[in-house]
Amino acid sequence: MANVIKLKKGLNINLEGTPEEKFVSVKEAKKVTLVPDDFVMCTPKIVLKAGDAVKAGDEVFHDKQYPEIKFVSPVSGTLEEVVRGDRRKVLGIVISNDGKGTSAKLPVVDPKTATVDEVKQAMLDGGVWPFLTQRPYGVLANPSLRPRDIFVTALNTAPLTPSFDLIVKGQEADFETGLAALAKLSAGKVYVGAAASTAIPAVAGVEKVTVEGPHPAGNVGVQINNFKPINKGEIVWTANAQDVIVIGRILNGKCDFSRIITIAGSEVVAPAYAKVQAGDSLANILDGKVKHVEYKQRVINGDVLTGVATGLAGSLNFKGQTVTVIPEGDTTDEIFGWITPGLTRYSTSNTGLAGLFGLFKSKKWKLDARLKGGPRALIVSGDWERVFPMDIYPEHLYKAVLAYDIDKMEQLGIYEVLPEDFALCEFVDVSKNPVQQVIADGLVKLRKEME
Repeated sequence: MANVIKLKKGLNINLEGTPEEKFVSVKEAKKVTLVPDDFVMCTPKIVLKAGDAVKAGDEVFHDKQYPEIKFVSPVSGTLEEVVRGDRRKVLGIVISNDGKGTSAKLPVVDPKTATVDEVKQAMLDGGVWPFLTQRPYGVLANPSLRPRDIFVTALNTAPLTPSFDLIVKGQEADFETGLAALAKLSAGKVYVGAAASTAIPAVAGVEKVTVEGPHPAGNVGVQINNFKPINKGEIVWTANAQDVIVIGRILNGKCDFSRIITIAGSEVVAPAYAKVQAGDSLANILDGKVKHVEYKQRVINGDVLTGVATGLAGSLNFKGQTVTVIPEGDTTDEIFGWITPGLTRYSTSNTGLAGLFGLFKSKKWKLDARLKGGPRALIVSGDWERVFPMDIYPEHLYKAVLAYDIDKMEQLGIYEVLPEDFALCEFVDVSKNPVQQVIADGLVKLRKEME
């Protein structure tokens, strides 16, 4: 029987600035920045100092809790600076790129014939282990454990994110190698969530799960919950399909951490795809690609629902797939404020003139970053449930996290969720609550409690 997930709950946000299926050039990165905060609860131990020469693939830092998990430089050059914040917290490690592409020698490891330990060691030494995320909590996968299953999502449904079918073109061999490596690591199977049209290589221990429905159908947590939920005491590992390709490259002896991303949003001149280096500066990626306007623009490292507004000073997330630019909206003046009805007024409840004339689904919307309302008491309206396709009561779980009632959090499914799963809840929330941040803080606090 075919593995199929059909979802009805969710919301596709049809935004202006959808990328065309073509590639634009980006200048070679002059500097790349590794940001430890890209990985939940990672405490970095830096093994180099400013001025040290590095090759692509050389270790830059490792996690203090799991020293075997190495974070490597994606380019060759010189470690220029360690940026620190309060209490000497490491905010970023800046590496200047010499453009030579000198890389550490990597052995070719065939996961189909290698042992579990050989595959694991090759991934740890190659610096691709951080691509694996462990649930519950969404932290770095523990190398000493074997997960019940591994879930890979090959479907991006968030606004303006790239199509995996375009990403994988020409990289099918690396994708197959990466899947074979994960199959070796899993105590069970590797499940790949993908659209019906997406071809998945035939690899022993790997099964395709066809996913249909609106966003957040592409979220790996949603796929797990609707296919094979996590029970208390179980662990699973997850990965994005593009990261699996990078894993495959490393095992095939190629030290290449480049990524295919979308440069998108209503403020981008010609939204399209681009091949960039992991950790490249957003200023370099967006150079010459953003409209020149008088109003403020928001540069988002990621998609509009889960990304971080870093501005041009930010650097591409280690697992990044999208850079989005939209209007900030803070200088917008509207008569009677944001409650004025009109054909340009977006509404998730399908109200207003746009809903009346049936334009809600067909129209491409130019949305800005305004909240359009202030924080208030949580209103139980059922809006969250309409966009939350998991067998969980999102508002009840959110309240349990706010109260930090561990028993209720466990009963209501805290071990199955990550902040990204609540992104649409935050988007439709009339009370303007920081839903994702509350869930993130609750998971960090709960993990510390359980240690």
